[in-house]
Amino acid sequence: MSVPDYMQCAEDHQTLLVVVQPVGIVSEENFFRIYKRICSVSQISVRDSQRVLYIRYRHHYPPENNEWGDFQTHRKVVGLITITDCFSAKDWPQTFEKFHVQKEIYGSTLYDSRLFVFGLQGEIVEQPRTDVAFYPNYEDCQTVEKRIEDFIESLFIVLESKRLDRATDKSGDKIPLLCVPFEKKDFVGLDIDSRHYKKRCQGRMRKHVGDLCLQAGMLQDSLVHYHMSVELLRSVNDFLWLGAALEGLCSASVIYHYPGGTGGKSGARRFQGSTLPAEAANRHWPGALTTNGINPDTSTEIGRAKNCLSPEDIIDKYKEAISYYSKYKNAGVIELEACIKAVRVLAIQKRSMEASEFLQNAVYINLRQVSVRLPISGRVNLVLVELTMNSASFVLLRFSMP
Repeated sequence: MSVPDYMQCAEDHQTLLVVVQPVGIVSEENFFRIYKRICSVSQISVRDSQRVLYIRYRHHYPPENNEWGDFQTHRKVVGLITITDCFSAKDWPQTFEKFHVQKEIYGSTLYDSRLFVFGLQGEIVEQPRTDVAFYPNYEDCQTVEKRIEDFIESLFIVLESKRLDRATDKSGDKIPLLCVPFEKKDFVGLDIDSRHYKKRCQGRMRKHVGDLCLQAGMLQDSLVHYHMSVELLRSVNDFLWLGAALEGLCSASVIYHYPGGTGGKSGARRFQGSTLPAEAANRHWPGALTTNGINPDTSTEIGRAKNCLSPEDIIDKYKEAISYYSKYKNAGVIELEACIKAVRVLAIQKRSMEASEFLQNAVYINLRQVSVRLPISGRVNLVLVELTMNSASFVLLRFSMP
């Protein structure tokens, strides 16, 4: 991990990451005109179920961050959408080749991809394709949103297939050991038949399945897998992945307790048609919030949710997870982002003093291995601007990069 995401919040753990990029020469104005329309399709309801799929779009994402996708699946690029200009049939083969080159950057993790072509007309356009959409210009492209919805549905099909495959207990099959990039050299020569090694494999895979369940809209299932993962990983002192399992448990619990989101206006989850999913709608009613940011009419019911952490326990588990991350110099970005997520939750809970402690910890996290890779010179300054404790819409952090 080389570049922190300072806008991270707990709800990001339930999102699928889709990268949107230009191919060839595309004007910035035209690119962002389409990019904004693509981003408007940030969630869809899964057919024949009450599940909702959430999408997080980025127009730039460092490929090296993608290597941490097994550790936390919301960091994995699963979708690629490319936008290009092409005005003649003779340029089409080269344009399509550039699309394939772009796919290879994230190829190991992609579930599906799409190419939006503007300007091309003729026989090529008339050939039906699922991975390419042709439009005569940037004004006459009314079906962009519909094509994105179809694209997200295709992502869900692959996600569900992976979830079912890895959640199924295959007796007799050896569970692979999931690793972060810097660990791979450390496990050479280990006894793969030892009980310790098998528990490590089981615990990491349980955590991974919990991530997939959370992304697939199965909140309760993810909580169960995270709890089982915590027990397995704690028993073998697998601290880095134990921290990730605890953070996953925190994220799922935050999503349950705070369906409006913890990321402020930019990070709040907006539901299509201004309606919440059935589960959230039944759980939260309009009214004043308690000091923890939870509706008083339903706080008792929420506290009884099976496997869900209480608002106070969420912060305790964040602290524990961050303490485990701090043991690894290569996990500095993960540690920093976990601090930011915890601060957002504390702001919702109106606990400003504890939030300041997390921020102080974030300031002193050693990111020297990160700063040398930043695209501009200088160091990242993390500045606490304000914690507005009177509203869920607040300014948490301001980051300057001199």
